[in-house]
Amino acid sequence: MQTKHRVCHLSDIPIRDMRCVSLADRNVVVAHTDSGVYVADEMCTHEDARLCDGNLNGTLIKCPLHGSRFDLTTGKVLDDPAEDDLVIYPVTIENDTIFIHLNPTDQSL
Repeated sequence: MQTKHRVCHLSDIPIRDMRCVSLADRNVVVAHTDSGVYVADEMCTHEDARLCDGNLNGTLIKCPLHGSRFDLTTGKVLDDPAEDDLVIYPVTIENDTIFIHLNPTDQSL
C-alpha cells in the first residue's frame, strides 16, 4: 500500500518553473509544467548535479553539468552522458498541496 507525503504548495512554484525541495530523507525537484506537476529525485543520475539548477522545457529537464536530459513523464534518460533513468514519484494535488506517493519498498520519510 502506498503512503502519501507532503512536498510543498503548488502556489509556491510558478508554472513553467521548478524548485528543489528537501524532505525528511530525500531531496526532490518539483516541476510545474503546462501539462501538470512532476516530482523526481533532485540529482542527475550521471554525476552530482542538482537538476533544479538546469533547464526545464515542457516536460524535459536538462542537467546543468553535462547536459543530459530526462523526460519527467517517464523518467527516461534522453541524452548522454547519463545512462540511468530518473526516479519519478506519483503525484496528487489536494487543496494547493503537492503530495508524492511512496511504495512500501521505498525508504520511508
